[in-house]
Amino acid sequence: MSGGQSEGVPASWEVFLCPRRGLAHQHVGSVRAHDPDTALLRARDLYTRRDDPLSLWVVRSDEVHTAAPDARDPYFANAADKPYRYAEHFAPLTTEKGPEGDHDD
Repeated sequence: MSGGQSEGVPASWEVFLCPRRGLAHQHVGSVRAHDPDTALLRARDLYTRRDDPLSLWVVRSDEVHTAAPDARDPYFANAADKPYRYAEHFAPLTTEKGPEGDHDD
């Protein structure tokens, strides 16, 4: 088996569920299984009892990579050279009438 798993020891799988169309998948927990099909079956039994979700994903835990909190700036820092991405860059909207007044064009 890959990922440093010992023979006979089931791998850990992270479970992601999408409740309905238009929503993002959310991490709901983890299961242990030897293969992805068994992981899906166990995830279905554990995490879809009450609802009928749109989709269910399982990902081996050793394949999930994250950005550590101390490495936050390289990944999530504001792009100082792209101010148009932030609301402060734009002029505030006003409801005042211009010099020409209201028009019904």
